[in-house]
Amino acid sequence: MFRPDRGWVSLRHQALLLLGIALIQPLIGPGIALAEEETTGNAEEGPSSTEGKETAEAPSPWSATAEIYGFFPLRTTGSTTVKGLTADVDLNLEQVLRPLTMAAYVRGSVEYKRLGLLTDLSYVSVRGEEATTSPLGRRKLSATLNNIQGIYDVALRYRFGYREQAIAKGGSFSVIPYAGVRFVDMRYDLSAQFDGPNLSLSRSRSFGGTVTQPLLGTQASVFLSPRLRLFARGDLGGFGVNNSDDYSANAQVGVGYAVGNNTQLNLSWRYLHLGGTNDQSPENAYDINQNGVEMGVKFFF
Repeated sequence: MFRPDRGWVSLRHQALLLLGIALIQPLIGPGIALAEEETTGNAEEGPSSTEGKETAEAPSPWSATAEIYGFFPLRTTGSTTVKGLTADVDLNLEQVLRPLTMAAYVRGSVEYKRLGLLTDLSYVSVRGEEATTSPLGRRKLSATLNNIQGIYDVALRYRFGYREQAIAKGGSFSVIPYAGVRFVDMRYDLSAQFDGPNLSLSRSRSFGGTVTQPLLGTQASVFLSPRLRLFARGDLGGFGVNNSDDYSANAQVGVGYAVGNNTQLNLSWRYLHLGGTNDQSPENAYDINQNGVEMGVKFFF
């Protein structure tokens, strides 16, 4: 009986195997290629994804803001009382700016997660001079007034809603109530000089000082679009703690527009009230109401 050689059997088996592969490769080839691509893709995606997760930094719990602004009162009304004599005040913007010698305004805040501190510092100094001369020029009366108005707020705040930032999704909002202290530094220096043919007199008086007021307030904002937001602020200080007229108040509403990723231009209407008295006789007192335009540049960190 004829017995084929084992080598020939092995060769025949190899030929059949190659023929089978040639027949089924068109059917399974795409699947094998796809599987290889998926395997390769997963192998490449895995490390890069892991690397991205490892290198991605979590948002810092710290944030801060700083704003430089100017307040332009279109109208100032009220009264000033010196030694029991009261003079009413009704000034427009030009009359307020003309005697202005110095003005500085700045706001800031720092926050850790939702809890933070805020400050609002303003300082204004004015000097006014008036003189009158008799028809014959023999008598002259001149008077000078120096006034310093400083308002310095320091308060603890807590934020509800989104973190303060220049750009955010439309509808994003924040509400931030705050409580702290307000230092109101109001000083008046008055001097008068009379010159006549046989007599010359000069007098000077000063009154005022710094009072510390409890302060309560709230600020809020909502984004109308990613770069445009509406904001408002209101606070009340004093509550009659130091004297019967010891009150201060702010009310403000405006819009802000982002001109960069971390910078915003603000325009708002603002009302400011300051009042105080020495509760003595003769009385020294002031009652000031200002409303006008505030413009500022705010930075977010």
